[in-house]
Amino acid sequence: MSPPLSPHRPVALVTGAARRIGRAITLELAARGWDLVLHGRAGSLADAEATAAEARRHGAQAWLLAADLADEAACNALVPAAVAAAGRLDAVVNNASAFAYDSVASFGHAAMEHHWRANTAPAVLLARALHAHLAERGAANGAGCVVNLLDQKLANPNPDYFSYTLSKAALAEATVMLAQALAPRLRVCGVSPGVTLLSGPMDEAEFAAAHRLTPLQRSSTPEDIAGAVRFLLEAPAITGHTLLVDGGQHLLGQPRDVLFLAQQQLAAAAPKD
Repeated sequence: MSPPLSPHRPVALVTGAARRIGRAITLELAARGWDLVLHGRAGSLADAEATAAEARRHGAQAWLLAADLADEAACNALVPAAVAAAGRLDAVVNNASAFAYDSVASFGHAAMEHHWRANTAPAVLLARALHAHLAERGAANGAGCVVNLLDQKLANPNPDYFSYTLSKAALAEATVMLAQALAPRLRVCGVSPGVTLLSGPMDEAEFAAAHRLTPLQRSSTPEDIAGAVRFLLEAPAITGHTLLVDGGQHLLGQPRDVLFLAQQQLAAAAPKD
């Protein structure tokens, strides 16, 4: 039997919730009165359970669900499974993401499909499923919200990580179209992080240098991103809009990914023999 609906604590499904930014979002929402459904792949459930345990210490209820979002059937089943576990669902945070390097020279259908199936299509399917649940529940207009994690480089493009960037650009357009298609019952927004955590081949020195390559000389932290997500979830008059949370990085014209710019900066500063 499903738990009874609570009029007091809304429920959010966070994809990729076990680690990194997904963990920060989960704990921010837990501390601010949300119950959580934590999604992860089967191999990340131990980390997801640790995150869920910490969320429960904030007074939240937390449930774990495993799904491969690249599998269309598994993705379509995720919102109904979340509703069955928690009794209701009010929000989806599309945080899970694939991030692999390619360029125009190495681009191919396989790389594009890999990123599309991880970064773009699941967000559309989950938004549609949440909207259907809200309609079935008779929820009020604007009662639900989807927040998609994007990337500041969409406002400051360069051709590195070509397929990844295309998939996030498609998701940015989907954010606007979903906000139009699923109004008035469901709001759809985006958050574009800057350099937030080590990723790909970046090392600690490169990360520190990249983090400072912004007008504010600091980029985003996981807590910055989590706070922006929570703001949008709780902002009933905002839809179809993306917040750039990046220390102003999007204001700079950067011809390459910050990893390579940081490497150049460190190489230039290194003592010469």
